[in-house]
Amino acid sequence: MNRATRRPDGTRIHYTAAGPADCPALTLIHGWGCDRGDFDTVIEHLPSKTRVLAVDLAEHGDSRSDRDTWTMEEFARDVAAVLAAESVESAVVAGHSLGGAVAVEVARLLPDTVTQVIALDALHYLNLFPAQNEQDVQALLQPFREDFAGAMRGMVEAGSPEGTDPSLVDSYAKKMSSVRQPAGLHSLEGLVRWDMDAALREVAQPIVLFAVRSIIAQEAIDRYGDRIRIELVDLGSHHFPVESPAETAKLLADEIS
Repeated sequence: MNRATRRPDGTRIHYTAAGPADCPALTLIHGWGCDRGDFDTVIEHLPSKTRVLAVDLAEHGDSRSDRDTWTMEEFARDVAAVLAAESVESAVVAGHSLGGAVAVEVARLLPDTVTQVIALDALHYLNLFPAQNEQDVQALLQPFREDFAGAMRGMVEAGSPEGTDPSLVDSYAKKMSSVRQPAGLHSLEGLVRWDMDAALREVAQPIVLFAVRSIIAQEAIDRYGDRIRIELVDLGSHHFPVESPAETAKLLADEIS
């Protein structure tokens, strides 16, 4: 069922609700330049009695906003608005890519509601985490300012292991390049400026990361393995929830069970 809620600043957040309303919620958060539709087939493979809320973050998918703040913390408030609208008292929050950062911030914002964070190929990219200095921030953003579509394709290709179907790479690059602006670039800047180490110091809930084996660096495992339970998967590219929805659903179902 498609629903929407409006935040006090006028931001209108659209989301999909499925399953019994009297159960703990599995909240799904898409990645940058994507939308809740990425989880449609995943939801179909979840156990029928699972309560699911799949959220379109502001200026992604059907959600709309003219706000000026595009931080991970502000995206977390988008998700919190959905949980409030649905009167959720207990939730596992799962996020893909940028959505993983948002999920951590939701856990920090709502420590009495969120019981666990599940990251889907998120949180381990050391060119983004921990927070970058200003010179590094500008170096990361400059290609996107000069040639957004080209830089976007480069990002997709970097997350596509050898053997990834070229048509999938084309599809992801086209979709993500069409993210609404200026929110798209501002959202990327918000991610680049996010201080994950600071967030992790304040989040007590368990965090599990399902990371693509051929993409994650050993350095990331060494750096975060004592704070995040890292499980390596071989389910496709960085966008494996789209490519392997049944297997992704099983990972999620096993965690929430």
